[in-house]
Amino acid sequence: MKKKLVTAAFAMTLLLTGCGSSDDDKNVSKNTGKETFTVGMECNYAPFNWQTKEQTKTSVSIGGAGFCDGYDVRVARQIAKDLDREIVIKKVSWDGLQPALESGEIDAIIAGMTKDETRENGIDFTSPYYESEMVMIVRKGDKAAKFNDIQQFKGKTIIGQKSTNYDTIIDQIKGVKHATPKATYPEMILSLQNKEVDGITAELPVAEGAVEANKDLTIVHFAKGKGFDIDTSVSVGLKEGSRDSELFNAVQKSLDGISKETRDQWMKEARESQPKTE
Repeated sequence: MKKKLVTAAFAMTLLLTGCGSSDDDKNVSKNTGKETFTVGMECNYAPFNWQTKEQTKTSVSIGGAGFCDGYDVRVARQIAKDLDREIVIKKVSWDGLQPALESGEIDAIIAGMTKDETRENGIDFTSPYYESEMVMIVRKGDKAAKFNDIQQFKGKTIIGQKSTNYDTIIDQIKGVKHATPKATYPEMILSLQNKEVDGITAELPVAEGAVEANKDLTIVHFAKGKGFDIDTSVSVGLKEGSRDSELFNAVQKSLDGISKETRDQWMKEARESQPKTE
């Protein structure tokens, strides 16, 4: 009886050891044997990232859901190349990105995310990998299309994306009607087209893509000193406490090696290749 118990215990030890080995190998690609670099993004925020059924030279598979493409994917691929890792893209809702990073489900957030005091409490950010301009998307032909001061939107109904700075800044407009935010830009664009709202806050690349895909919309640029007070740069987010780690330093070094000309070219290509309909 004692011998049988020992044998059973030994078998259990082997089983547990096998499980441990599996866990250790979870970040290694079965195809290439390389360590993976797993990046989270919405795949629904063109031209930074979007989902598509078509494979291109810049897209990355997201399993049975097709592919993810866009500016963020180009950045993620370059970082993975510099790290000598295999790129993996995980489609994660905006609100789920930080929890996915904290749990270790993803190694980094590359999703057009701007660092702020709230996010910096749980994420370590690199220096910006893109800087933009904050504008407003409105219906073409509306009086608002000729505005050049955010305060001219007093009394108008404005919407922003949920859990982003582009929602909170709406209250910088005195007397604005702050609409309940929506989770994605396609939803907000539909609200604008249906005349449920009068404007959408957006970064310039996103706005340019939206009006290219929707000819009934246009962009409002603001005069110097008359626009929103907001940081429009976007950065890569890594796990809190990793700032002095080898991974963080390697990611930052990779970003530093991407010239402004290359970044601008990647954004141009992303805007030209993003889906033309939402």
